[in-house]
Amino acid sequence: MSEPVDDNRTPPTRAQVSKYEMLSPMLDSALDEMREFSKKKQDGVLNKTKIALLNRLMRDVKELLTNEPSNEYLDLLDEDLVPQNSDAVLILGQYRAAMNRFKSRHFKRHSTGLGGKWVTSEDVTEPERRSKVKDKG
Repeated sequence: MSEPVDDNRTPPTRAQVSKYEMLSPMLDSALDEMREFSKKKQDGVLNKTKIALLNRLMRDVKELLTNEPSNEYLDLLDEDLVPQNSDAVLILGQYRAAMNRFKSRHFKRHSTGLGGKWVTSEDVTEPERRSKVKDKG
């Protein structure tokens, strides 16, 4: 269930929503792949290429979630500590949860439960623009 947008928090821009919609399936794919690796060999270590690819994705997600409270709990994989598959699953799971929270905070579902729309900063300021145009006219 979606919760209302907090009036003290600035909604995302349409560009941020677009970035969310690009990153979300990529994060799901990475999490699914790491879960598969972890099932086969939980204590298997990640190579530098996988760490770099995952960190690149996670950096973009962290940037998107800069203003979200969960951001301070999102860590990158430490290449020097040689993370295991299970470490990556745990960390990617935290990113997935943070992305889910972002959507639940900024996506308003229709009362029918079918579909919905993002509440963006452009949408919030649109009524203000209309009222200024009426005042001038």
